[in-house]
Amino acid sequence: MELAPGARILCRDAEWLVKDVSLSSDGDKIIQVVGVSEFIRGTRSLFLEELESKKGPFEVLKAEKTGLVTDTSPEYRNSRLFIEANLKQIVPPDSKIYVGHRAAMDTLKYQLSPTSMALKMLRQRMLIADGVGLGKTLECGVLVAELIARHRGRRILVVTSKSMMAQFQKEFWFRFTIPLVRLDSTEVQRIKSIIPTNHNPFYYYDRTIISIDTLKQDREYRNYLEKANWDIIIIDEAHNVAKRGRGEDNSLRSKLALRLSKRSDTLILLSATPHDGKPQSFASLMNMLDPTAIADESDYTKDDIRNLYIRRFKKDVLADLQDNVPERDSQSIDTPASESEERVFDLLDNLNLSSDKQLRGGQLFKTTLLKSILSSHKACLATVNNRLKKLKEGNKKNPGSGENHRADIEALQELQQSLCEVSKEDFSKYQRLLKLIKQDLRWNGED
Repeated sequence: MELAPGARILCRDAEWLVKDVSLSSDGDKIIQVVGVSEFIRGTRSLFLEELESKKGPFEVLKAEKTGLVTDTSPEYRNSRLFIEANLKQIVPPDSKIYVGHRAAMDTLKYQLSPTSMALKMLRQRMLIADGVGLGKTLECGVLVAELIARHRGRRILVVTSKSMMAQFQKEFWFRFTIPLVRLDSTEVQRIKSIIPTNHNPFYYYDRTIISIDTLKQDREYRNYLEKANWDIIIIDEAHNVAKRGRGEDNSLRSKLALRLSKRSDTLILLSATPHDGKPQSFASLMNMLDPTAIADESDYTKDDIRNLYIRRFKKDVLADLQDNVPERDSQSIDTPASESEERVFDLLDNLNLSSDKQLRGGQLFKTTLLKSILSSHKACLATVNNRLKKLKEGNKKNPGSGENHRADIEALQELQQSLCEVSKEDFSKYQRLLKLIKQDLRWNGED
């Protein structure tokens, strides 16, 4: 039987599209096909004509035998649905946005900019680093929707923190109708128990979301990750995977992200705080997107990475926000500090930690304490407790740390004691808030 590329055949109770016909070394015909039927759609396979013919010849589906059937559905609903479904299979030929702006949201012009920028790239690899509250997840969803429309988003992997998984899932489903299956270590083990031994559990579902802390278990998942590929990989809160510090946890996360960056042509990083002030840290994120962009991680310019990221703040998009987001009417309310709070401020003002002078960035600790006390005395107490714990652990590891550590511990313990003496009645901000609610707003606790 003569078969040509483009022919449709029935084989093994399924419909296939012939892509190529060639000869093997022993002269047998090799037929390369791709699945058309529902359960094998997109699946590529090879058939040997000699083997398949033993079960009967291929049935070639001929166009001239196609019969016309009258559409009796109301208002030709079935025909319109068929035409619409086929139109959606057409791949957009340019970089215009066709579907992303139709999501279930009030689309703002600036939210389409990352997608417009990415679609002009050969490979969509970029960092979306807009400020907090500007909708990075929505901007990412618009881009993903466009890539799906271009048949480049069948397999999607989203990596995020455990606390953000549910929110990310909801945003993608309710706004873009993109389902993401939630994976954790238990679910991966369940998948492994029901698939053949040599199969990869990350191929079981096409579109998944998983916690970075689950995936960073290098020994367990490394082999599977190195043998899996995705059309799109999204890493949320990407600042957590940059090379920062020497901690083992940071190292595992950055190694994981680097490994994932090689498993997909499309890589989308999301972060509101991608830069910690160290050029090497930010360069590690840029190198995940394009390993050739930065030659020297400690010496590069904005021009070297201009096409790899987009970063805007609220002031940059005010024109788009004015007509859609009401302007906030904020008022400052002053309240005098209580006596116990004044004692804390005095101690904090005179605090001078000797050990901090030896640490880079140590001068920022007093600023951290000041910010925390302006939040609440409980927040400041937690910060002091953490520093005391680290100092005491340092003394155990290095008993010869000297008088400096002991003096610092005594100073922080004095501050700790004063913070503990600040009661709810002495918490001036809290008491002013109660007064505002009860007297100024006249809330009686029942409405």
